[in-house]
Order: sequence, then C-alpha cells, then structure tokens
Amino acid sequence: MMTKTKLADLQQSALAATSAAREIAEKADADPSTWSEQVRADYDAEMKKGRDLLEQIKVAKRDLEIIDEAKALAAEIGEPAVGDLDAQGQRPVRERMKSLGFQVVESPEYKAMLKPFGDRTIPEKTRIQSDPIGIKGLFVGGSDTSAGAFVVPEQTGIVEMLGRKELTIRDLVSVRRTSSDTVEYVAQTSHTNAAAVVPEATSSAAPTAPGSAGALILNANGGYKPEGAWAFERKTAVVKTIAEWVPATKRALADVKALEDLINDELRRDVAEAEEGQILGGDGTGENFTGILNWSGVQTQAYVTDVFTSLRKAVTKARTVGRVNPTAIVMNPADAEGIDLTKDANGRYYYGGPFAIDALRVWRLPVVESETQPAGTALLGDFNKAVIWDREQTTVTMTDSHADFFIRNMVAILAEERLAFAVTRPSAFVTVALA
Repeated sequence: MMTKTKLADLQQSALAATSAAREIAEKADADPSTWSEQVRADYDAEMKKGRDLLEQIKVAKRDLEIIDEAKALAAEIGEPAVGDLDAQGQRPVRERMKSLGFQVVESPEYKAMLKPFGDRTIPEKTRIQSDPIGIKGLFVGGSDTSAGAFVVPEQTGIVEMLGRKELTIRDLVSVRRTSSDTVEYVAQTSHTNAAAVVPEATSSAAPTAPGSAGALILNANGGYKPEGAWAFERKTAVVKTIAEWVPATKRALADVKALEDLINDELRRDVAEAEEGQILGGDGTGENFTGILNWSGVQTQAYVTDVFTSLRKAVTKARTVGRVNPTAIVMNPADAEGIDLTKDANGRYYYGGPFAIDALRVWRLPVVESETQPAGTALLGDFNKAVIWDREQTTVTMTDSHADFFIRNMVAILAEERLAFAVTRPSAFVTVALA
C-alpha cells in the first residue's frame, strides 16, 4: 500500500533525475544540435527517468487520495473499521477502490498497445487496437472485497411485526370515566304507563266508590289523575384489570431505542385486543367481564328465509321490545363478505360490488366488521347501551425487580388498563342467526 514516505522517495528520485539532466545540458554546448551522441543519450535517459517517476508520483498521489477517502469513511463508521483497513486481509485499498478507467490505463494490454509509439504522440489516422482487457477487482458494491467492504448495514429501528386484526367495538360503545373501583348504576326493571285523559272534577270530595279488587274508582267525582308505576334496580360494575408483560434485556433497550417504543405499542395493542374480546364475548367467570353476547336479557332472532329477512326482524325487535333505534350491525368479516358478494338473478351486486363508494349498510344500519364476532351470528342493537368506565387507561411500566432480573440485566415491561363494563339495557341488543 502506498504511503506518504514512499511518495516522498519518488519525488526525491524525480528531482534527482531532473537535476542530472539539467547538469548534463549545462556542461554541454548551448546548442543541443551540436551535442555528441553520448551526451544526447545521457540527457534523454535522465529525462525519461524523470518522466517515468512523474507518472509514478501521479499514481501515488491518487492512491493516497483513495486511502484518505477510505479512512475518512471508516472514521464515520466507527470502530472496528477505523484501524482495520490494513488488517482486514483484503487487497490494498487502491486495488479495491480504483476506478474502471484507472484499471484500463494500468493494464498490460493497454501498455502493449502504446508500446510501438514510445514517448511519441500517436499519429493521426493511425488505427490502433488492444487485446481484450480483463478487469479484475471491479468496484462492486455487493462484494466484501470491493466497495462492499465499506458498506455497513443501517439499523433503522423499524421492525415489521405480524399483522393484527382491526379493533372496532370500543368506538361503538359508550366510554365514560370513573375514579372508583366500583361503579353503581340504576336500571329500570318495569314500567307501567297509566297515563290517560282525565275529566274535570265535579266535586271536591275524594272518590269513595269501591272498584274491582277494592281499588277506588278513580274517575268518581272527576279530576283524579292516574298513577303510573316504575321499578328500578341498583346494579354494580366492578373495575377489573387487563394486563400483559414481556421480558427484555437492558442491552436490547439501550442498543435499539426503537425497541422500547415497539414494545409499548405492541403491548398496548395486545391489551386492546383482549378488551374487545371481553366486551363482546366475556363469559363472566372469574375475573372475566360478561360480554354483550353473554349478557342476560339480550334478545335473539332465529334465521328466517335469508340473512336480510333475519336482520330486518331483529331491527323490529330492537325497536319494539328494546325501545331503541339500533346504531350498528356487528358481523364477522366472512359474513360481511357474503353480503358484499350477494347478486341478483342477473348477476348484479346488490351493494355496488367492488366499485361501491359508500360503506356497507343493511336496512340503513352500518355494518361494522369485527373478527372477534363469531362467524354465523350478527349482533344488532343500540351500542350506546353498553358502557365502558375507564378507571385507568393503558399504561406501560418497566422494572428490573421481577424475580432475578436485577442480576441478569433484564427488565419486565408491563402494560395494563383498568376498567368496568356493563350492558345497561340488555333488550337493546339482538343476536341474529345468519344461517
């Protein structure tokens, strides 16, 4: 490999050659045409030597420039590249880094082509041709013996995780806040509507005539207002915790900063997926919520004729029994696909097919897809009648105090949320069989 010391030696040799040529010229006659053959030969030899050394000096300078560029790049890369250019067991930097043009003019084939002309200029209209020039060690980015030796993989911190199902149910239900671990709410259990037209009073005396079963005749003497009947029940929703933790090394968190954010996001999504599963399908055992599908009092609609007829009858039940205007129909994607692909007798899509602009609606209700909803069954209703009370929104904490993590340089990363859930009016929902 070329060094600055070798370059200096070449420069001194070149200066010595040019000085020798100058001394020969000074000692000889001032007119070169009168020089003897020996003087001419000595002068030409020194000048040729000087020119050859000049070419070597030019090459040496280019080598040093390449080396400096490589070292500068290595300095940016950092250890172990900084002191490793000569110790990598690779070819010299000049051989790895020199350009295609430089390799051509340095090749034996190129020099052989020019040899007949010596130091003379190639005459015009002279046809020349070299033998095929084989290029060895071409500057190749993918090879670790060429430019690839200086390629360091970039760690962007972006990791492609496995896909996740879309979460949609929390956006449908009511979400409220609580600062307690227990939420009490009052639900009406019965309602007697006794409202009626009341005639004007004809006497100030209270009615005394007995009615059926000993009840007073309300309209005796007129003006008596009928009494309705409402019954209520106090109910309780208990705040519960949904949580998950994963282990990680401190080195992983320190070396890949994005890993911390990645874990935070993934843990939050895991908790959110568990939450949706509890809202829809929690079975109420142990610490599980009782989900809408398993809540006592939710109406059911059997399959009748076809999917559309069944859904329409469920709308009627929600309105006439649940006394609500339904807000959405939740379906498994497989069932929603079946509706999207439904065609008439002429093969035309009922819902606009692949070019439909509006979101899918059935009986004017939006269809919301959720993989958490069991296939073959739809859930229709007023989702405002299902309530989440957030006690503590999702938080992420880290500690090394778990088990022997402290002495193993590990941390436990924990995500958790605390919330209560209840269906405040079960009859507002109808589960619909789709087959």
